[in-house]
Amino acid sequence: MTEKGEIDEGFYSRQLYVLGHEAMHRMGTVNVLIAGMRGLGVEIAKNVILSGVKSVTVQDECQAVWTDLSSQFFLKESHLGQNRATCSLQQLSALNPHVRVLAHPGPLDEDLILQFQVVVLTDSSLDDQKCFGELCHSNGIKFIVADTKGLCGQLFCDFGEEFEVLDQDGEMPASAMIQSVSKANPGVVFCTDDRKHGFSDGSKVFFSQVQGMTELNSISPVEIKVRDSYSFSIGDTSAFSTYERGGVVTEVKQPCIVPFNKISTILLKMNDYGKISRHKTLHLAFQALHGFVKKEQRLPRPRSQSDADALLAIVGELNTVTQLEQLDEAAVRSLSYTAQGDLAPINAFIGGLAAQEVIKACSRKFTPLQQWLYFDALECLPEDEDHLAECSFSGKGTRYDGQIAVFGSAFQEKLEMQKYFLVGAGAIGCELLKNFALIGLSAGEEGHITVTDMDFIEKSNLNRQFLFRSQDIGKPKSDVAAKAVREMNPRMKITAHQNRLDADSEGVYDYNFFKGLNGVAAALDNVEARVYLDGRCIQHQKPLLEGGTLGCQGHTLAVVPHLTESYGPGTSSSNEAIPLCTLKNFPHRIEHTLQWARDQFEGLFKQTPENVNLFLRDEGFVERTLGLGDAEALETLAGVWSSLKDMGSGGQRPTSWEDCVSWARCKWETLYNNDIRQLLHCFPPEEVTSAGLPFWSGSKRCPHPLTFDPNNNTHMGYVEAAANLYGLIYRIEGTRDWAAIRNILENVQVPSFTPKSSVKIHLTDEEMDEEKEKERDDAAQLEELKGKLASPSLKSSAMRMYPTNFEKDDDSNFHMDYIVAASNLRAENYDIPAADRHQSKRIAGRIIPAIATTTAAVAGLMCLELYKLVQGHQKISSYRTTYMYLAIPHIVLSQPCRPQHFEVSNISIHLQPFLVTVSDCGGYMDTIYKGFSHIQDLSRALYTARQTLTVYTLII
Repeated sequence: MTEKGEIDEGFYSRQLYVLGHEAMHRMGTVNVLIAGMRGLGVEIAKNVILSGVKSVTVQDECQAVWTDLSSQFFLKESHLGQNRATCSLQQLSALNPHVRVLAHPGPLDEDLILQFQVVVLTDSSLDDQKCFGELCHSNGIKFIVADTKGLCGQLFCDFGEEFEVLDQDGEMPASAMIQSVSKANPGVVFCTDDRKHGFSDGSKVFFSQVQGMTELNSISPVEIKVRDSYSFSIGDTSAFSTYERGGVVTEVKQPCIVPFNKISTILLKMNDYGKISRHKTLHLAFQALHGFVKKEQRLPRPRSQSDADALLAIVGELNTVTQLEQLDEAAVRSLSYTAQGDLAPINAFIGGLAAQEVIKACSRKFTPLQQWLYFDALECLPEDEDHLAECSFSGKGTRYDGQIAVFGSAFQEKLEMQKYFLVGAGAIGCELLKNFALIGLSAGEEGHITVTDMDFIEKSNLNRQFLFRSQDIGKPKSDVAAKAVREMNPRMKITAHQNRLDADSEGVYDYNFFKGLNGVAAALDNVEARVYLDGRCIQHQKPLLEGGTLGCQGHTLAVVPHLTESYGPGTSSSNEAIPLCTLKNFPHRIEHTLQWARDQFEGLFKQTPENVNLFLRDEGFVERTLGLGDAEALETLAGVWSSLKDMGSGGQRPTSWEDCVSWARCKWETLYNNDIRQLLHCFPPEEVTSAGLPFWSGSKRCPHPLTFDPNNNTHMGYVEAAANLYGLIYRIEGTRDWAAIRNILENVQVPSFTPKSSVKIHLTDEEMDEEKEKERDDAAQLEELKGKLASPSLKSSAMRMYPTNFEKDDDSNFHMDYIVAASNLRAENYDIPAADRHQSKRIAGRIIPAIATTTAAVAGLMCLELYKLVQGHQKISSYRTTYMYLAIPHIVLSQPCRPQHFEVSNISIHLQPFLVTVSDCGGYMDTIYKGFSHIQDLSRALYTARQTLTVYTLII
C-alpha cells in the first residue's frame, strides 16, 4: 500500500488476482509481530512482507549461531554472534517498499504484544505459547504458533471466539444464464446447457436482466435448492409474470463466523492430511519435547537412544490423560533423533502455510485453519537406518549443522557433489535456488547447478520472486538469481543461461549434458514446456522434480526412472475453446467479449501490419496467400491493399492524426452499430426457429445497437485507444487530450449504413466450415486485388508498418485501454455485465494468479523429494505427489503411481501415466491421472487407449 492507501497494482499484480482489492486494503491496515528469526521465522516474515500488510516487526533476543545458517537465508557467516532480528532487518526491508519493517532485539512482553493485531510465535516455549496465547485471545489479537523440529512441523491458529470470514474460498461468485423459469411453488429455474451452473444447496443468488418475469430482478438474494447441474428451485413464483427470455443468476457470497478456542484449552482439534494416528502422537510428542527441554535445557541429541527413551516416557505419561488408542512410538523416536535438525525445506513448507494463515487473519478472506496442523516427512530418512551412528550426526561448526543433525555428514557430502539442471528462475525457481543454497546442493568441488531462464525481470515479478529487487528490473532472471544465491552460500557452483528449453537448444542441452546430471528440477509456467522437459528426462533416464502453482493451489511431483509415473504428454491448452460463431455473433459471457476484443487487437494492430511487411519484402507473398483458399486470401490481400492506400484513394492508410481519429470513429460505428443492425436484420428480435421457439433465447442474447456519444467515457476511451494504436503502426503521434479528439470528431463523416438481405450469418462453426468449402464468387475480386498489388508504387520501403505485440502490464501503451473499452462496448451490445480493468486484464492477458505463500510451500515439498532422490530411495512408498489448496485449507499427499506394465510378444514395456489436471470438487482437490508417456518410439506406437483414475483418498 502507498501512503495514500492506494494499491501498487504493478507490484501486487498477480497477488491481486488471488486476494482482490478489498482484502488487500484490509491487509494494509494490519501490524504483524513475528517472534523468532531462525529459519522458520524469517520464512514467515518474508512471505508476510511480500503480501503487503501495513507493518511487520521481527523479534528475537538471541544471537546467530552456525546451525541458523542451515535455513536462515538472510544470515551470513559474518553475522555469527550478532542479534538475528537486527541482522535480518535490511534484507527483509528490501523485499517490499510498501511495508514498514522493524526489528525488536529485546524479549517478548505484554506491552509489546498489545501493539499488534496479529502475533506469530516461532521457536517458542510451551509456557510462552500458553501465556501469550491467553493474552491475545483476551484482547482480540489473532494468534499463530508455528514450529519445526527436524522433519516435523506444527501450526496452531486462534483468531478469537467469533472470527468473521467474508469469503470462504476466494473463488469468483458462480453465475449462470437462464433458459426458463416456471410459475410454480416452488419455482424452478432452468439454466442454459453450455455449462453447469456451479451452485450448491443453500447458496443465495440474485437475478438480473430477466425479461417477462421482471419481479425476479428486484427480489432480495434468495436461497436455492439444487435439483441437478442445470436447474434449481427458488421460492413461490406462481404470482409472478410469465418468463419471456434472458436473465443472469449470480451467487451472493455469504460471510460466516468461525469460532476458535485458546491454546491452553484446545488439545486434539486438528486438521490432518492422512496420518491421523501419527499426528495425534506428534501432538503429544511436541508437548513432551517442551517438557524435555525445560528439564534438560537442551533438545534431544541426534540418534541418542537414551534421549529417545526419555522423550517416549514423557509421551506415555501425557497419554495416560489423553488415552490415544494407538501411540506411534516410532514417530516419537524419529522426532527425538532429528529434533536438533533445522531444515530449509520443512521451514519453507510450514512457513508458507503459516504466512497464508496470517493473510487470512488480516484479510478475513479464505477459511482459516482449525486449529492444529501437524506435518511430517519422516519418509525422507534413509530407508536403511541400521548402520547410522550417533557420532556422524554431531555438529561440525559449519553452515550445514542443522541438516547434518538429521541426515548425517556422509549425506551432506553427497548433496554437495550433485549436478542439477534447474529450468526456470521465476517464482518457484527463486524459492528452489534459495533452498538449494541452504541445503548445500552442488556446493562441493564436484557439484554444479545449471539454471536457464530466457525471461527478464519485470515489476510484477517482485511480489513473489523474492531474489529480485527493483534495481534488477530489465536484467536476466537467471543471472540475478544465481548471483543472489551465491551471496547466500558463497560455495555454490552455479552457471546461468538465458536459453529457452526446446528443440532449438538441444545443441546446448545435448546427450553429454544430460549424461552428466544427477537430476532435473522444473520451475516452469506452462504445460508444453513441462511435457518437453519430461520427455528429455525420460529419454536420458534422469529423475525430475516438478511443481506448479495457481493462486492458492499447488502441486508437486517426483519422477523416478523405472519406479514412478512421469509427467507425460499434455493437452495444448487447459482453456475451453470458444466457438467462432459465439465470438462473432452470439456472445453471452464477458470471457467471449474479451476474447473478441483480443482478436480485434491482434488482427488490426499486429497481423495486418505483419502481412504488409511480408508483402513488401517477399515476392512470393501474394501467390502463397492465394493458396490458402479464396475466402482467407481475399480477407488478407484486401487488408494489405487498404493498409497501403491512403484514405483519399479509397484505402485505410492515414496521413495525419486526424485520419487516425476518423478511422477509430468509423470502426466504432461498424462494430457497435452497423454489425449489430445487420445481425438483427437477419434475425429480428421476434424471430422463431423452425420448431416455433424463440430464436433469441437461452445462450443467444438478443443484442441492440449503440449510438455514439462523445460524452460517454467508454465510447471516448475506445476512440482514444484505437486511434493511438492505429497511429502507432504507421508512426503517427497521437494524444490523450479528449478535448482535442472531440474537436476532430465534430468533422468526421460517418458513412451511412443499410442492412443487406444478401448477408449470410452462420449459426454454428460447422456452417462456417461448410461455407468455406463451397464455391464462392471471389475469383474476380481476387484477380482485381492481385492486379492492384502488382503496382510498383506499393513496394516502397516507406510503406513499412510497425506491428504491435500485446503487452498487458504496461498501462501507458493503450493496449489494455483498447481491450477494456472494446470488450465492454460489445458487452453493452448484448446486455452482458461489464468487467473492470483488473478483471479484464486477468482474462484477456491470461494471467496466472500467484502468491508467495503457495510458491514457498511448493518449493519446500519439492526439496523434500530431492532428499529422497539424492539418498537413492527405491521404495515407491517413500515418495509423495502433493496437491494443496491453501484457501480452504486442504492438502492431499498421495503415493505416486507405478509405470504401467505391458507385455507384447514376450517384450516387457513400461508406459508411465501422467498428471493432467487438478480440479476443485466441492472444495476438495481431485487428483486426475490420464494417459501415458513414452520411453521409446515402440512404446508410443503400442499405446492404444487412455485410462483415467480419480484419487479421492490418501495412500500412505
